Amino acid sequence: MSDSNKIKRGVSLYSFQEEYFLRKMTLEDILAALADMGIHGIEIIGDQMIPGYPDVTPAFYDNWHKWLAKYNHTPVCLDMFLDWNKFDGRVMTFDEKVESVKSDIRVAHELGCTVIRVISKTEPEVLAASAEYAEKHNVRLGVEIHSPMHFDHPYIQSLIDIYEKTKSPYLGFVPDMGIFVRRFPRVIWERWVRDGMRPEIAAEIVKAYDTHTGVAEIAETVKAMGGTAREIGASHTIQHFVDANPKRILDYSKYLFHIHAKFYEMLPNYREYSIPYEEVVPIFDQAGFNGYISSEYEGNRHIQDAFEVDSREQVRRQHEMFKELLHEA
Repeated sequence: MSDSNKIKRGVSLYSFQEEYFLRKMTLEDILAALADMGIHGIEIIGDQMIPGYPDVTPAFYDNWHKWLAKYNHTPVCLDMFLDWNKFDGRVMTFDEKVESVKSDIRVAHELGCTVIRVISKTEPEVLAASAEYAEKHNVRLGVEIHSPMHFDHPYIQSLIDIYEKTKSPYLGFVPDMGIFVRRFPRVIWERWVRDGMRPEIAAEIVKAYDTHTGVAEIAETVKAMGGTAREIGASHTIQHFVDANPKRILDYSKYLFHIHAKFYEMLPNYREYSIPYEEVVPIFDQAGFNGYISSEYEGNRHIQDAFEVDSREQVRRQHEMFKELLHEA
């Protein structure tokens, strides 16, 4: 199988948010660390790591391309946010939303990225109006399919309707592996307990999610157990997670541009605690996906109160898993 027909490995720099925010690592430090790990596909969030975004200076572009060359990296994806509520007293007009997307397209093109991860809930009509501009700049617009959405969610289906009418190969999706959460993340409920939730209530919430029984009624269940307002509030969290059918990937393969490899906790045996990557990745392969699967570590925020966050080790473990699942030598 040629490289052009293989799933490739990358990282969203979002994975290093803890070290970047605390000034333990600079952008170049992160790029250097990824090179040391043999990971070369790069996804960047403009609002997080590009000073002054969306007004990017020539100096940043110069440094960016020098770093990519120095560390042998490939720019893959830019994450964008449609900040429709940025103006005092009003929301963006339709034309302003389209211009905002076009601005992100220009930045992605200058960065060398060929995919934009479009924030969920962006209006289908805004994407349709941006498609021709995206094609001109060779930047594909992939709306993130993020939990609690899934392939059969009404919003995702409304996008597919627009895509079918537009028939632009530059409109598609970035599925997030967080739509395949089989077990409720341990790092989340352990943080609840550290923050004062009674273990028996945490166990009841986790059981409801893991068994797919009583999810809709979980708040009432916790209330009946004498749950506090905080415990009842936390119980609603499980309604924002889904365990979608991965075989639906096969039905929408032509729309898949990029994969967000969400993970909460990579174990020492190179398996994710909550998400059955070993089941889902082969389906992407079967679907003929040959883009990047991009690490997105989100466990950091759930352990930072009690443990030192080591994003580098968590990403390394995930890529050891990827090497196995992608049959890399």
